[in-house]
Amino acid sequence: MSVSIQCRLKSVSVRRGTLRRVTGRLLRLLDEAEAEVCIGLVGDTKMRRLNRTYRHQDRTTDVLAFAYREARTGVSALLGDVVISVPTARRQAKAFSHSLDEEILRLLIHGVLHLVGYDHERSRQQARHMHQKETELFETFTPVPSLVVES
Repeated sequence: MSVSIQCRLKSVSVRRGTLRRVTGRLLRLLDEAEAEVCIGLVGDTKMRRLNRTYRHQDRTTDVLAFAYREARTGVSALLGDVVISVPTARRQAKAFSHSLDEEILRLLIHGVLHLVGYDHERSRQQARHMHQKETELFETFTPVPSLVVES
């Protein structure tokens, strides 16, 4: 298992070791212990650009997942990238009355589930199935670990 993390935001510091451990545990729970994942924490401007370029939606979003296995034939250790917009996560955390760490964990779980093949946009049944899996996985991380420190 390999987890790389990129964060060029001045508004937060990432607890890289904790985020790697959480991601590793998540991958093991999904039977992907040997997978490689890249995690990017970005601002809204970068996220909007990514969303416009890859999904043709000219707006920011909370999380994007780029699954490499879908794009290639055969099985690869490289599972994909999960990109999280920290400002959007911060707004959502406030709106839902929970911590930024909790929101980032929820978005990480959501993104990794997309990497392993879950897709809530295909049907209501698959959306329910993905939501159940998100809840199940989230509950294994209690208490929610500290993933970022706001500057």
